[in-house]
Amino acid sequence: MRPRDSLCLALLTACLAALSLPTCVIGQDSATPAPAAISHFDPVAATNAYLATVPPDKRARSDAYFEGGYWLQLWDFLLGAGVALILLAGRFSARMRDLAERLTRRKPLQTLAYWIQYLLVITIVLFPMTVYEGFFREHKYGLATQNFGSWMGDQLKGILVGLVLGGIIVAVLYGVVRKLQRTWWLWGAVVSIVFLALVQLIAPIYISPLFNKYTRLTDPAVRDPILRLAHSNGIEADDVYVMDASRQTTRISANVSGFLGTERITLNDNLLNRCSLGEVETVMAHEIGHAVLHHVYGGLFFFSVILAIGFAYLRWAFDWVVKRKGTAWGIRGIGDVAGLPLVVLLFSIFFFVLTPIINTYVRTIEAEADLFALNAARQPDAEALVDLKLGEYRKLDPGPIEEFLFFDHPSGRSRIFMAMRWKAFNKAAAAQAGAPATSQNQRMQ
Repeated sequence: MRPRDSLCLALLTACLAALSLPTCVIGQDSATPAPAAISHFDPVAATNAYLATVPPDKRARSDAYFEGGYWLQLWDFLLGAGVALILLAGRFSARMRDLAERLTRRKPLQTLAYWIQYLLVITIVLFPMTVYEGFFREHKYGLATQNFGSWMGDQLKGILVGLVLGGIIVAVLYGVVRKLQRTWWLWGAVVSIVFLALVQLIAPIYISPLFNKYTRLTDPAVRDPILRLAHSNGIEADDVYVMDASRQTTRISANVSGFLGTERITLNDNLLNRCSLGEVETVMAHEIGHAVLHHVYGGLFFFSVILAIGFAYLRWAFDWVVKRKGTAWGIRGIGDVAGLPLVVLLFSIFFFVLTPIINTYVRTIEAEADLFALNAARQPDAEALVDLKLGEYRKLDPGPIEEFLFFDHPSGRSRIFMAMRWKAFNKAAAAQAGAPATSQNQRMQ
């Protein structure tokens, strides 16, 4: 558990349901076999051919990086749990609360004073692990571009954001708990859901620009195809923004962030500089797909249910622990801010156990966005080439159980196979209809 994530709810990975596409053409007998042309393109063979283009040393490097992340998830969880138990059993948390109470009599200000102490303590204690994961390890695998000073600057910004946003949510939540002793868990879930939605609403405009510079994309050769994709799918956007991610990383990425009027189409400069126009289009179609398929709202609903269950679990687990250890740890009850490390610990356990379920949901919507992109951009080979670039830091060909447990996106093999199967069926459909090699079909060559 990293310092800036101490109250965040971890999102990890899960399984991808196989997709099946219809093979018949309207007006043609479904019993009629597909034309011979389809036999000339085998999606499995095409997928294997793409994967074979990755040199063994690069495949081994990517696998080592991603597999190392499995262990880091476990060590982060155990380290965070250990820090929480030390704060509780050593009564450090109770002393921090006592200091906050001496500073002011106002409960909200006491909560803020405690939060500042808590965040600074865990930031310092977990700093060696944060440096290893976020700086040294990223440089070791050639994924980072920042020097240590610039990286530390971003970390300090993250701490300040955590102090402000974390202080607000903690103060509000503890205020709700103190006023609604019997139903605090239900209203706590409601407040957390509202806060989650609010952060998604303001992040593109007020938070993200703290860490990166956003400029309007002015090249019409790149901007106009992206806007055409957006407009043709109901996304009313006038601009496309470029983020200077290359100052931090070599990774390619893009997003359509925000909602309720704060939507912003963004691609990072690595995507712009490292990828062809076709690859840029298919990535942006994927991100537009998230918006068109209302994944933001679906995600809010999904995690609202998870949070409601989590707060119900917290009510039971917190009371159970406090009855046995509350006196020894100096915790007076659920409304006592000294119990915050216990709240963090219990939520960490809850989300750690739910990892496969959460991963299933996240990976499934990513697969939906992939399929949307294939139908919108119609460039399966560009999709495959992008997936190979993402394979620089994601394992390309995991086993099914491994993918189920640890992947928050479909694996490279799964994504490339989906693209090649789409290509096969679209070639077959064109052949069944007797269509000549149109410009659309030519784009798939």
